[in-house]
Amino acid sequence: MALASALLQVMMDAVRKTARPMLRDFGEVSNLQTSRKGPGDFVTAADIKAEQSLFELLSKARPGYGFLGEERGLVEGTDKTHTWIVDPIDGTTNFIHAMPHFAITVGLERRAPDGTAEIVAAVTYNPVMNEMFWAEKGKGCYLNDTRIRVAGRKELADCLIATGLPFIGKTGHAQAIKDIHAVGQRVAGIRRLGSAALDFAWVACGRYDAFWERNLQPWDVAAGLLFVHEAGGLVTTIDADGDPAKGQQIVAANPDVHKALRKILAAA
Repeated sequence: MALASALLQVMMDAVRKTARPMLRDFGEVSNLQTSRKGPGDFVTAADIKAEQSLFELLSKARPGYGFLGEERGLVEGTDKTHTWIVDPIDGTTNFIHAMPHFAITVGLERRAPDGTAEIVAAVTYNPVMNEMFWAEKGKGCYLNDTRIRVAGRKELADCLIATGLPFIGKTGHAQAIKDIHAVGQRVAGIRRLGSAALDFAWVACGRYDAFWERNLQPWDVAAGLLFVHEAGGLVTTIDADGDPAKGQQIVAANPDVHKALRKILAAA
């Protein structure tokens, strides 16, 4: 059985405590599906409530750390070298429609004296499936108590690939269709399940062979960057020299298919 560090225990405890009322909210969302108004306002409140829970729990455990969340933005801490990067409900649209594919995701960024930053610990938790993905730099990636690795498939034609599509109001629809057309002719299948955090985690455990998406945010990718790396995979931008931590364009894959997939997307 894998033993998580004290730091990771803090992170796991925070997401599990946050998940308890979230699961109750998820049950309520299921009941709201048949109402004319729908559950949108209710879910927005659940999202804000979940982020507040994480903010309080993580701040109590590590006073002074900064906090970057989808809802509140950046809250600078007295400790300028550490920042929590948080998405309280990644897969909000799934949550709204009572689909059990969403997650709480937390990454811890550490900034060096020269200004460079890296994710050193991360957790992503799907509370409905009770699947906790976690990793710490240099110590491997785990699903619950089992160490995980990226898939070993070598040919794109054998691969199942994940991606995302922009929702209403976001730019990038035309490019996304070009990407899907270019990749879809060369792979066994493409999936769009609606949670980037879980797409990364599923690459790390081999359920997907690769994942790409454009126009993400730092809180969408923070944990996943560490997961895929620690599971033996590669994460880069689509172009030659971008910073994947910014989330603007991501290719995550096992080493054998990464180069080929990246080449297709760069030309799309």
